[in-house]
Amino acid sequence: MHPLRALRERGHNTPEQVAALLAEDVVFHSPIFVRGIEGKDAVAKVFAASSGARSGVYAREVKLDPRTTFLHWKGEVGGRAIESFELIVDDANGLIVDRTVAFRPFPATAIFRSAVYPVLKDVVPADVWAYEGLPVSTELPMERAH
Repeated sequence: MHPLRALRERGHNTPEQVAALLAEDVVFHSPIFVRGIEGKDAVAKVFAASSGARSGVYAREVKLDPRTTFLHWKGEVGGRAIESFELIVDDANGLIVDRTVAFRPFPATAIFRSAVYPVLKDVVPADVWAYEGLPVSTELPMERAH
């Protein structure tokens, strides 16, 4: 079991707990940001905020090679189903150097982004939340009434 999965399965994580698993030059790629988050301190805070904003379980883990792990996670955010697919790359010391995550469906991804924004807006710069020249938006997609 990958150490990040083991930590997340124990419940809400602190930035300090997450930081112990990260290389100094770690990069995190997520669809809620327009570019990667770089550096152990910022990435640890993002990972910790994420674990407190959603709940669920890992459905699958596959070791692709000695340093690369695929994880499939299913859960809920804001009462809606969400799932993620991620690749984690570790260095020779077993510390995470790169993590790339994809979420689905889009409306749940938007709910997740809105949930973590208040916690991370002072950690993650505005130019990571939105493209240059565009305002940061945390509006949720509209639900149709049937």
